[in-house]
Amino acid sequence: MRLVLPAGAVAKHRAPRRFTRPAALVFVAALAIGGLRPLSAQVPATVAADFRVDPAPNEPFRFVAYGDMRFTATSETDASHPNARQALVARVTADAPAAIFLNGDTVWHGGVLNDYAVMQAETQVWRDAHLPVFPALGNYEFSECAEKQCLANWTNAYPQVGGRRWYSVDVGSRLRAIALDTDTALEDGSPQRAWLAAELDHLPPTVDFVFIYLHHPLVADLQGGFSASHNPRSNELALAAYLKGFAARSHARLIVCSGHIHNYERHTQDGILYLVSGGGGAHPVPVARDEGDAFQNPLFPNFHYLRFTVDGQSLRGEMYRLEDYGSASPHTYALRDSFEIRVGG
Repeated sequence: MRLVLPAGAVAKHRAPRRFTRPAALVFVAALAIGGLRPLSAQVPATVAADFRVDPAPNEPFRFVAYGDMRFTATSETDASHPNARQALVARVTADAPAAIFLNGDTVWHGGVLNDYAVMQAETQVWRDAHLPVFPALGNYEFSECAEKQCLANWTNAYPQVGGRRWYSVDVGSRLRAIALDTDTALEDGSPQRAWLAAELDHLPPTVDFVFIYLHHPLVADLQGGFSASHNPRSNELALAAYLKGFAARSHARLIVCSGHIHNYERHTQDGILYLVSGGGGAHPVPVARDEGDAFQNPLFPNFHYLRFTVDGQSLRGEMYRLEDYGSASPHTYALRDSFEIRVGG
């Protein structure tokens, strides 16, 4: 793990910085300097998260997750719906969550710097409100550029995560969020799987909920035809098999939130809650829903975001759908799905 420093700062060990509003974002890491062995190589009884957000103590807190915005020029109205994505950004801001987790495809083309410029402009309200934002990589972050340049563009857009393709965030003491990269191997024996196993096998005992967010889905309504390309792939199926074993032996409850499918789905498999939240503004895609999908509402399209509330040993989730997405200034939302999971329940 590395200490993330502002540009031009002098590298040194120091106490975590704390910010007062609305949550504290603390970079928790060990700095490897000049051949010293990183502390992360010495696996302790528990593994500290790479980052930490401290909401108000002893009170319920909210966080938000969604993805597939495809920020790009507002003149592009097929690949992305600019009014819908801007309305969702405004609504998330108004919710004032302790953290925002983005599950990928935040821009249309990772190689087009103007797409990132549009993203920065349209999400300036998040920075003005001091809302911590933690992105995961999607496939469109690697569009129209070589991998190295794509990653450089993404890192410049999200300097707060220090170029990490996978990382962890503690929100208070009960929630650990984990960003994974589905454009990189997740099978047994891969570096990312080894890192994830170390995280999950050494969770602090206070963690009741593990929120994994990533782009490609592990569980989804299986589609035919053109949409079959968005069905779970072998990479993600291997991860689902691993998580099944972890869920069976852990007291912490697992929630996995993906995107890629530009719609909303909710499944429960092997004691794990699987969500698809790809309604951030990208061109919407209908789905033929399996019986295992708990969301059977025929409404379409589903531009939406997910709001979660952690209250003691309970986690409540709510899907808010943008109802008037076709208007010039959409702003009407409806609660279209809700669920709750409890530790030990």
